[in-house]
Amino acid sequence: MKVNTGAGRAETCDPGDTAQLASGLRLAMGRVTRRLRQSHAVGDVSLSGVSVLARLNHDGPDTPTSLAEMERVRPQAMASTLTLLEQRGLVGRSPDPADGRRSIVAITDEGRAMLAERRSESVHRLAAVLEEFTADERAALADALPLLDRLAEQL
Repeated sequence: MKVNTGAGRAETCDPGDTAQLASGLRLAMGRVTRRLRQSHAVGDVSLSGVSVLARLNHDGPDTPTSLAEMERVRPQAMASTLTLLEQRGLVGRSPDPADGRRSIVAITDEGRAMLAERRSESVHRLAAVLEEFTADERAALADALPLLDRLAEQL
């Protein structure tokens, strides 16, 4: 398998060499993430904020502690992320009916709209680039998606 190592060079990657494969994956995913991040305006919601919004949008309201566990960040980091999202009106907090000492965080309509807009921008940019790929290359990427999802869940 050929892996682009930067500067237009491609090296052969032995799928049996897990360290080499891991290095290639880290490099490629890092580049994709950086390029998508660079395409968003300064002051835009951080990637961690977008991840929290996406989780709340998909899974529904949750506690800050649970969100921190699922996002694999320290509770203090989650508290900072949630504070910024709340200040922008993208999430709201309410008391937990089962335990008034805890709060439940939910995405707001503004949060859903921002998430849809951000996804639309990123998806449009990715789709434009994917149009330049061959049908076989797009099929290979589609086949890799479940594996990449599983990889992300196990990290």
